[in-house]
Amino acid sequence: MAQIISEKCVGCRQCQKYCSVDAIKYDAEKRKCYIASDECVDCYVCMRQHVCPRDAIQPVEMDYYQQFCHTMSDPCENHGVTGVTGRGTEEVKTNDVTGRVKKGRVGFCIDVGRPGAGCRFYDVEKIAMAIAAAGVKLEGPECTPLAALMTDVSTGKLQDEVLNYRTLSVIIEGNCADEDFPNVMRALQKVSGEIETVFSLGLIMRVDENGYNPNLEALDDLGIPRPYRGKVNVGLGKPLCLD
Repeated sequence: MAQIISEKCVGCRQCQKYCSVDAIKYDAEKRKCYIASDECVDCYVCMRQHVCPRDAIQPVEMDYYQQFCHTMSDPCENHGVTGVTGRGTEEVKTNDVTGRVKKGRVGFCIDVGRPGAGCRFYDVEKIAMAIAAAGVKLEGPECTPLAALMTDVSTGKLQDEVLNYRTLSVIIEGNCADEDFPNVMRALQKVSGEIETVFSLGLIMRVDENGYNPNLEALDDLGIPRPYRGKVNVGLGKPLCLD
């Protein structure tokens, strides 16, 4: 969490140009800037880039949930449990060695709040619970930071205390059986109209030598355009598991 020391602020408004979520406000009467704490996502861009010519932006002590939001919002931060920077997860970019998505299953990487919109955790919970109810097995805390905030990983329910906190983005991860894939996609289509933010969806599928996976046809049936770009694991790593 950051604050602007009023006595140091000269009202130049230079800092406002750098805030990705417009949390830095200007008080025209006082001719000073201030940070709306309820809107700040703790990304620390304003401090990390030293944007204030008077060094008026200073950190303040954060509680557990603010620290979590900071770790998700600041790509320079290393997550203490997973040891990964950039929201604390490698997603399944290393699936060729970790085997997190098995044969006959589809992986999901749901990037909530990105790019630049931010999100509150009550919306993150809505998405997580919707896909869990549709058949997704959510990843545990050893793989993804969000699970540490869940009271029940099997349902996606988050701790009530975190629901109103805001972060720049956070990733929901999990996987489902091939036969559940259409239901999960329908759940995502439905919940997308019930939230106050945005999300982008990454699908992790094993394809044959021709790049084919039958679940691509399920996308056609649902009227969802097939992905035309992606990150490909080509199997050059030494697998940690054989299935």
